[in-house]
Amino acid sequence: MLKSKLSAAVLVALAVGYSSAYAAGAPQDTQSDQSADASKAKKLEAVTVTGSLIPQTQVETATPVITITASDLKAKGFTTVAEALQQSSFATGAVQGANFSGGFTQTAQTLSIFGLPVGFVKYLIDGRPMGDFPALYNGSDAFNNLSGLPVEMVDHIDILPGGQSSLYGSDAIAGVINIVLKKKLDAPVLDVRYGWHKDGGGADRRVYLADSFTWGKLNVLAGVQFESTQPIWGFDRSLTRQYYQQGTSPAVASRDYLVLSEYQGTGYQDPNVLNPGVGCSNVSSLYGGKTAYQSRAGSGNYCGEFVSPGYATLTTDQKTANLYTHATFDVNDNVQLYGDLLYNYDEQKYQPGSNFMFWSTQDYGLIYDQKLQDLVLLQHAFSPEEVGGYKNIEDKNTENSYNLNLGVKGTFGSSKWDYDLGFTHSQDQLLSRTFQRFKGPIDAYFQSHVLGPQQGLDPLFNYYPVFSPNYNAFYQPVSQADFDSFTGYTSTRSKTWDNMLRAQITNASLFSLPGGDAGLAIVAEGGNQGWDYSPDARVLNNQVWGFTDVQGAGHRSRWATTAEFSAPITSMLTVDLSGRYDNYKVLNKDVDHGTYNIGLEFRPFEMLLIRGKYGTAFKVPTLADEFQGQSGSYSFVTDYTNCAIDGATPDKIAACKPKYSSVQYFGTTNGDPTLKPITAKVWNYGFVLAPLPQMSLSVDYYHYNIKNEVAPQFADNLSLKEYQCSIGQIDPNSPTCLNAVASITRGPSTDGVHLGTIQSIYTPKVNVSQELVNAVVANFGYIQDIGRFGKLSFNTSYSNVLKHELEQFPGDPPIDELRDPEFSTDFKTKVNASITWTYDKWSTTLYGNRYGSTPNFVATQVGYGAPNAGKLAPWFVYNASVTFNPTDNLALSFLVDNVFNNMPPVDHSYPGTEGTPYNSLNYNVNGRAYYVQATYKFGKAN
Repeated sequence: MLKSKLSAAVLVALAVGYSSAYAAGAPQDTQSDQSADASKAKKLEAVTVTGSLIPQTQVETATPVITITASDLKAKGFTTVAEALQQSSFATGAVQGANFSGGFTQTAQTLSIFGLPVGFVKYLIDGRPMGDFPALYNGSDAFNNLSGLPVEMVDHIDILPGGQSSLYGSDAIAGVINIVLKKKLDAPVLDVRYGWHKDGGGADRRVYLADSFTWGKLNVLAGVQFESTQPIWGFDRSLTRQYYQQGTSPAVASRDYLVLSEYQGTGYQDPNVLNPGVGCSNVSSLYGGKTAYQSRAGSGNYCGEFVSPGYATLTTDQKTANLYTHATFDVNDNVQLYGDLLYNYDEQKYQPGSNFMFWSTQDYGLIYDQKLQDLVLLQHAFSPEEVGGYKNIEDKNTENSYNLNLGVKGTFGSSKWDYDLGFTHSQDQLLSRTFQRFKGPIDAYFQSHVLGPQQGLDPLFNYYPVFSPNYNAFYQPVSQADFDSFTGYTSTRSKTWDNMLRAQITNASLFSLPGGDAGLAIVAEGGNQGWDYSPDARVLNNQVWGFTDVQGAGHRSRWATTAEFSAPITSMLTVDLSGRYDNYKVLNKDVDHGTYNIGLEFRPFEMLLIRGKYGTAFKVPTLADEFQGQSGSYSFVTDYTNCAIDGATPDKIAACKPKYSSVQYFGTTNGDPTLKPITAKVWNYGFVLAPLPQMSLSVDYYHYNIKNEVAPQFADNLSLKEYQCSIGQIDPNSPTCLNAVASITRGPSTDGVHLGTIQSIYTPKVNVSQELVNAVVANFGYIQDIGRFGKLSFNTSYSNVLKHELEQFPGDPPIDELRDPEFSTDFKTKVNASITWTYDKWSTTLYGNRYGSTPNFVATQVGYGAPNAGKLAPWFVYNASVTFNPTDNLALSFLVDNVFNNMPPVDHSYPGTEGTPYNSLNYNVNGRAYYVQATYKFGKAN
């Protein structure tokens, strides 16, 4: 029984749906009466909570738990599970999402706890592991996708920062997130919602229907959710509809028709020497008549326009369907059969933008133009008129995933021993249809229409092919029929699967101690898992122009044993011990690791809990880490060495010539089955204080010491290190320098002064030496009864990352990721707060989130010490909601997200060549959104 004022205070806060932990998998209905008082809370019996295998009677334990209830999701304006988690204070890390055009996983959503890698979080659905997303984050990392989870089916979400491997095994280094689905409804429910954005795009429609039934000993809950969301395009927002006009230079037009001199150094050439710009008049109708003769200071002339950034999606066109069922059958008083099925269908379309739809002579490296007597690069970017509209050539991802749990649980006769034997199967299949330019047909088209036949090799180096381009043909729009002749779709199929058989026995009253009953839980589990990523054969056979992909496949078996022992030594002191041993069989070799945790709960007073936990955690190399084949990607990097040769050192990088400031290169990486497990020492300590029954304050400090971290190297950093090594800023014989020089491949120099153009950068996965993170999290909740005017509820959460250091190679000085913006743009601090007023049939909530300062663009390129480098102001976003219950069965709600339509902090350090002048890893430009929602309950449940 609950005897503590501290527990009562926390549970009173939970009664209105705000803060702290409650039972994972317990049959609470968060839509039930929220007027429960402390006396009702005290009737709670021992239940299993996230973070322990043993049923607990205390709400707060040695493991801090943050809970987001179903009421929170609605009242605070969270439209998705991903959004609720990403806006939480502990999610300080910068991550890729829908705003990150051209990424490997543009249709997936994830988060980073305290800036640690996204794959360091263990995700559970009802306490069972969630399957990995088949595609790889950043083309390298295995992770979980939160995009398609049904928000209306969620009962609550428990978040446990800190290492939890001693209970949950691999991946639980940064923390554990348990998404608990609803197990019971008090009535059949129909929920409909419609939303729209102030500045256009993003219209949303959602329908949810669920009911629960009882037929004798059989209990069933079933629900379905359908949702359709329209995309937001770049041209829907003023900040992204054209090249930046408030930066360090005037807005600069895109290079749609470009002849670039590489040898004579004259930049962009206009081949129409006698009639400058005449070629541009032939294409002036493109982009709605905005294409014109353009120039860049000191670089030359070309044809282009200012509006191409708008032809990329900022959010996806998404359609989802979810089915969820939960069933139990009571065989007798001691035996219950159970089963759960969650199925997700997620279809998303997106457009990376016109920056990813062009042709150039890059397949030849350079060409020698007989007329210009120069080595040149030709480039033609395809306009909306040529492609038949960018909305008609979107990429499309279709994901089908499901989690299935089947099992039996009960009690061994009249003993105090409980058992739970279950089987879990998860599977996630992904079909990616990507719009492509096919290499043979597109090169053949431009050779026959523009370049003409090759005429030998260049007279300068006897290396580059010689052509006599027909520039009258070059400066002509490509017909849609011709465009269709060399483009089309490729299909890539990928999947993951995981099977686990799990057995647990538990005795919550093993024997008596002065402080209460000791408890013991023992778990044995085993299974197998697999990953297969199979790109379209044409991608692997080099038949696709300017595009590459990941590849790989592998599987492994695994088993583990876990034990937890809880001992209330006295009424004040409880000790919790847990240990786990994991074994993975990879290519007939064992990869194993053991972990442990020691937790202490000290309650010197009824209102105070002092807690601490120390232990170890680990992450086994993922299947992609072990079995990813030679995989490539095209990207852009700054050639710092060649920029510096022209006087544009890193602190003056904005002055670097375009041909060196943004060099397209081919990056390669691969897996390695000999990679070691990532290991960590983790601990946390803090307190929970409840001076009043309606008040709760918790403060917890977290420490992570992580070794052997698996991560690909950073291309931009390798280029920067190459320059720093060349001038002696870093010891040329250091591991950093030797690695940087060996990883970058260049072509021959074209002028004897500059280094050759960067052609490829090798960024393999390696075991990083060490990463250190210290962070503090504080939560405060308070409820005030204001008599006939109702109740006020206040809740706030604060996180501060105090230290984040990364040592990339043994012997290197540590990188301070909090103060080195070239490596990290994570938020150091994050705080959110909400206040809710409930009165009679009304409830209204105001929720605010403050994102701390981040480095501006110049700082991310050259560090804080350079001119114009600095930090951006904090970003504030406010949500508001109001709900009216005209009858007991009907709730009508109006929600506004981003009430003040706040855009990302203005960053004037971006140059005029930038089309998205904000850090899409940290911010979005979605703006203000409105939602109307109606929830109707059809009488009493059966």
